[in-house]
Amino acid sequence: MRSFVGYCCALVLLAGLAGCAGTDFVRPSIDTLKNGQTTYAQILEKMGPPRREGTMTKNEKQLKVITYAYATTGGKAVRESVVPVRAQAFYFYNDTLVGHEFGSSFAVDHSDFDDKKVSDIVKGKTTRAEVIQLVGKPGGYYVYPLIKSTSGDAVVYIYTETTSDAPFSVKQFRKVLIVSFDTAGLVSDVDFSSSGNK
Repeated sequence: MRSFVGYCCALVLLAGLAGCAGTDFVRPSIDTLKNGQTTYAQILEKMGPPRREGTMTKNEKQLKVITYAYATTGGKAVRESVVPVRAQAFYFYNDTLVGHEFGSSFAVDHSDFDDKKVSDIVKGKTTRAEVIQLVGKPGGYYVYPLIKSTSGDAVVYIYTETTSDAPFSVKQFRKVLIVSFDTAGLVSDVDFSSSGNK
């Protein structure tokens, strides 16, 4: 699935290589984001106007997407030569939250995860607690129609890293892991993708 966090990180980075771009924001507590309950208006009240707003179609449903993103060359990144960027995306169906995702390459709140652990996640066997133990705390959660099943949910891990070693030398790496669970809390689907080079 297309990651709006990764897309926004790239846009903000391009705009901000000379300094900073976007408006810095405080990541909302995951406990305050309730898929199927939180409304579009409540997110705007909490976060303010988004940097980008658009639509997408998933499982034949049209979703509204809003994103917040910030980049600066003056912040402390997760690693040397990485440009610190953070982004948050919210997905709505009929103005009700159905998913949210957060990604960051800032040292203080980075979302990098060990993708070598993905092969240890087994459909029908691995539990939610075991996934979190293997990969860490998720950066977001999805429900239908962002996932195929109308029951259950998914945890989301997203990391985008952009390095700039010279004024016109920019490389981007992105990885996304979406792990879906059935109503019993067992893994029902694993979707991992990566692109670019570190």
